[in-house]
Amino acid sequence: MKREGHPPYQEVLFIDSSTNDQFICGTTLKSKETAMFEGKEYPVMRLSISSFSHPFWTKSSQFADSEGRIDKFKKRYQKVAAAQEILEEKQKQRALAAKEEKKKKKRS
Repeated sequence: MKREGHPPYQEVLFIDSSTNDQFICGTTLKSKETAMFEGKEYPVMRLSISSFSHPFWTKSSQFADSEGRIDKFKKRYQKVAAAQEILEEKQKQRALAAKEEKKKKKRS
């Protein structure tokens, strides 16, 4: 087996950013950030969700989203929904104006 053919395998400290829980696991991932854990320095990888915060493992119905992705989606959807309502209102007004125009033409 060639030595250069495989990435280096090392222990990495994983940190769940929503609960700040930490655990060590072996991986080939590389990280520039390091931190001390149990008296030893490890490269750090940050996770948005892990078994410490996932609803399936915590048996909770709430989803902890530390990065705000759910809130961003809801805000974006509210903007789209509001724009859609405005568009529908304008279409209704145009339809009413067209009906009134037809009535005026019939009277004359």
